[in-house]
Amino acid sequence: MSMDLTDDDLLRYSRQILLAQIDIAGQLRLKQSRVLIIGLGGLGSPVALYLAAAGVGELHLADFDRVDLSNLQRQVAHDSHSIGQPKVESAAARLRAINPAISLQLYAQGLDADSLPAAVAAVDLVLDCSDNFSTREAVNAACVAAGKPLVSGAAIRLEGQLAVFDPRRSDSPCYHCLYGHGSEAELTCSEAGVVGPLVGVVGSLQALEALKLLAGFGEPLVGRLLLIDAFSSQFRELRVKRDPGCTVCGAQHGQ
Repeated sequence: MSMDLTDDDLLRYSRQILLAQIDIAGQLRLKQSRVLIIGLGGLGSPVALYLAAAGVGELHLADFDRVDLSNLQRQVAHDSHSIGQPKVESAAARLRAINPAISLQLYAQGLDADSLPAAVAAVDLVLDCSDNFSTREAVNAACVAAGKPLVSGAAIRLEGQLAVFDPRRSDSPCYHCLYGHGSEAELTCSEAGVVGPLVGVVGSLQALEALKLLAGFGEPLVGRLLLIDAFSSQFRELRVKRDPGCTVCGAQHGQ
């Protein structure tokens, strides 16, 4: 894949390039970027669709699951013809149809303790779109170790959360600083339910934060936790500080 912008690129991304905050230089940075998306469900679907459409040059897709009928209420990268297919393959077909110029790498078996560090080290940025605490903790640890920014999103019932953790910044907390050891009573969407447009909102905001970090514009959600209440249509922001005693990121900053 050429690392310069082609005539087709200039036309395809023209509305984006018109923005002074992105321009030619920012679009070129997007084309030269590699991103890992972990989870191709409700959050990962809009993330993957928008990053592919925006011209992020290389997307690495990780999900061990297959498309089920119950997914289609919110996982918009898939459709009825995808039922039974691995989610990475279903999503990849959709992304290639949107933008055949991008490169894709698929992890259909998911990522474990052996493969996750290498997968994180191979990209510029990671988006955690998973639905369980143990995966989020493992992804966070791998991102801290590799010094890669992490855009983390979550949604359940009528509530969503979004934060950016950037170990390249000494003032940035990590996921573990915020959530510690999690909750023994953690629920999933299959148990508690979730409204479809909410995961679309959170996933779209994750994609936006990724574009800001990759293209180099705006103020990312580092040190801030965005809380979304879909019931009352309210957004709230909490400041989050790095925990100097954090067992995950503390040592990275000489603590």
